[in-house]
Amino acid sequence: MRQYYFDHSATTRVDADVAAAMLEVMRENYGNPSSVHGFGRTARVAIEDARETLAKMLQADIAELYFTSGGTEADNTALIGVMVANRDRGNHLITSKIEHHAVLDSARYLENSGYEVTYLSPDHYGMIHPDHVAEAITPKTVLVSIMHVNNETGTINPIEEIGKVTRDKNVLFHTDAVQSFGKLPIDVQKLNIDLLSLSAHKIYGPKGCGALFVRKGIKLEPRTFGGHQERNTRTGTENLPGIIGLVKAASICHEKMSSEAERLTNLRDRLWQGLQTSLTAVHLNGHPQKRLPGLNNVSFEGIEGEALLLSLDMKGIAVSTGSACSSGQVSASHVLLSMGIPAEIAQGSIRFSLGRENEEESVDYLLKVVPEVVNRLREMSFGG
Repeated sequence: MRQYYFDHSATTRVDADVAAAMLEVMRENYGNPSSVHGFGRTARVAIEDARETLAKMLQADIAELYFTSGGTEADNTALIGVMVANRDRGNHLITSKIEHHAVLDSARYLENSGYEVTYLSPDHYGMIHPDHVAEAITPKTVLVSIMHVNNETGTINPIEEIGKVTRDKNVLFHTDAVQSFGKLPIDVQKLNIDLLSLSAHKIYGPKGCGALFVRKGIKLEPRTFGGHQERNTRTGTENLPGIIGLVKAASICHEKMSSEAERLTNLRDRLWQGLQTSLTAVHLNGHPQKRLPGLNNVSFEGIEGEALLLSLDMKGIAVSTGSACSSGQVSASHVLLSMGIPAEIAQGSIRFSLGRENEEESVDYLLKVVPEVVNRLREMSFGG
């Protein structure tokens, strides 16, 4: 049976050119970057060249980028590292109810450690408004953390405007850009970003590698100890193959960004229009226009999302009920509930996230199978 992958927001297949670049490093450039001999110096040069390439993509300085094990570590380091290091400035963090758990769980850790946290609610499209950020800022506020693109709905937040609010009020601004980096243009200067998290495996790079941008002059408490790597901010021997893979993947995505965005937007709209035509009682969750190319989060009334996911899996179709990091949980999505979507509808939601694996043929197959499965599940749910 042929397999159809519609879960690119969870992870992606490593690009062949990325894998080749990583393999070359693993086989030929295997020195420890901290070693002073020739092997180590060669490895060090490769890391710094990669850092420079990534910095240019973000319009950042090379000294403002730190390589991490992924987006989760970058988010943890940004929130906890900044709040702890800047305790003399205040103890208040602002974030939102729609964040990835890497941010939400970091915020709860800070709450348990005596910090104050405000969780902003989104509008019915899942968007955080700059005015609400401004209203929540107090003299004790140190940091605002609002994601660029939501991982479940694909809604794009107005982070440039949010960043302007924080800049005007002398508050630091972090954004989780794991879902947007490599898919949307990001200029940390233009967008008023002070800290930014990104990950490799969402953009056809390897798992286990990411990066954190930290604007010069920001105090950050390290979260790991035992070495001097990454300018004492992220210790431990650097994952050179992962770093090379991250930057190679990012370079390919940036070259293809405009054409791929147009292609995926067309496929995304083709899918949603087809579902609307063939089924009743279906709802698009997220902003209808200000949404990531290639992502549809759809609620199907009268069924459980988990049942639909498993039924589609038996047909060779891979989808998600929301965040991959929350898979296995039967409760409705915290993102959809915070948008005001009733629990019984939220629990019937599926995320279709398209990528390089998908063409019109695969979308058409999806449009053939989904209505059949949904109607069958509805018949079973309502007793035929």
